[in-house]
Amino acid sequence: MGERVERVDEQDRVLGVVDRDEAIREGWPHRVATTVCRDARGRVLVHRRPEHLSRFPGHHDWLIGGAVEVGESYEEAASREPAEELGVRARVRFVFTFLCRGAISTYWLGVHEAVVTQPLTPDPSEIAWHGWFSEAEFREVIRERLFVPDGLDALRRHPGLGSPAATRPPTPPRW
Repeated sequence: MGERVERVDEQDRVLGVVDRDEAIREGWPHRVATTVCRDARGRVLVHRRPEHLSRFPGHHDWLIGGAVEVGESYEEAASREPAEELGVRARVRFVFTFLCRGAISTYWLGVHEAVVTQPLTPDPSEIAWHGWFSEAEFREVIRERLFVPDGLDALRRHPGLGSPAATRPPTPPRW
């Protein structure tokens, strides 16, 4: 049996416990928690997913996250994920949740932020590369690199970083 998650409805109310792969296969909403990591200078962490991953191999992302475990809160999961993927512990601050009609499945996405002051030790099975970007550099990198589409959806909704212009690919020149 795989990873167990809480199946939820479109108002984020728990309906029961299911296997995450089954929830994805059946299109049942479940919960995912993410953290936007910033350093002490306010720069945003961007990472690239390894090529061997089944979901979005080689794509970049600005969110560190994963499924919310059974009985776990969004905040608990958002705190756990940076420890697992980056080897750091940081206090998370809730930003927002929304029903994400994701590229692979529908799920409730909880977005949090944390200031990371410790050196990162990324798990190579989760993160192939990482870098810190000022907000201006971040807006450039999301136009230049291939990003996880669900992360771009979350970025459009982010009250501090999001804007339609920030997440649109550049307009090709007209000749």
